[in-house]
Amino acid sequence: MPLLVATIHWGSTGPILVTSLAIMGSPGPATISLTAAGSAYGVRRSLPYLIGIIVGTTSVLVAVATGITATLLAVPAMRAVLIVTSAAYILWLAYHVATAPPLPAQTAATDAPSLVGGTLLGVANPKAWVAIAAVFASAHLADTATTDAAAKIAVLTVMIILICTTWLIAGASLARFLRDPHRARIINIALAVALVGATALAVLH
Repeated sequence: MPLLVATIHWGSTGPILVTSLAIMGSPGPATISLTAAGSAYGVRRSLPYLIGIIVGTTSVLVAVATGITATLLAVPAMRAVLIVTSAAYILWLAYHVATAPPLPAQTAATDAPSLVGGTLLGVANPKAWVAIAAVFASAHLADTATTDAAAKIAVLTVMIILICTTWLIAGASLARFLRDPHRARIINIALAVALVGATALAVLH
């Protein structure tokens, strides 16, 4: 362990933190879906979805770190499966966000995004694969490949948690505007459209 700590250049984390915030923290299918979920269902009911997004996105991070990403994306069929799966879930989620009732009218039976759904989107999110790969290659934190990968996984996992949680809370901050049915419908539809738009841009990219 002392050797591991000694070989990590923690002073180099600044650039990778800034890069991850700019690239991974920018609007995309996962981040906008968290905002939409937070605004439509609140933080408490969206926590399973948040955890799922974090688990799925961290899985992508590990895949990038271990080289699995390059292998998977080299298979055209795998790319197609990821895109179709992500798009299908995004459309399902966008529909439920757009048609979600005002917060006071919601009941336990109202469908809120699930942990499984969040994990699915985190893994199948096309932006995550590209963004994390770009951030991962943006700097070196250690002298050896193994230590460098371990350090980046640790740093970027923290960033994933912070970024995802921030987007969810930002969405929940809109809740006070969702007490009125008319305004709730407008905001939910706008977020649903933004979610679909962000996914389309990620797929085209």
